[in-house]
Amino acid sequence: MGWSELENGILLRRAEGNFDLLITTDKSIRYQQNLRGRQLAILVPPVPDWNIVKLHVDQILQAVNAMRPGDYRELTW
Repeated sequence: MGWSELENGILLRRAEGNFDLLITTDKSIRYQQNLRGRQLAILVPPVPDWNIVKLHVDQILQAVNAMRPGDYRELTW
């Protein structure tokens, strides 16, 4: 989508207009951005390593299915 150069604030606004949920490994996003009033749910896995993330697909799917607009959740494993 060509969004790799977008800063977090702009990225969140764009994502919110196009998606219901954002999955990011940026644990600082909740401190760097005002998430209050957002309609975008944000899910943060603990590591960015696909080889580890794919071992936890069931947990990720459960979290995604339970999230509502504006939710923020950090996964642990």
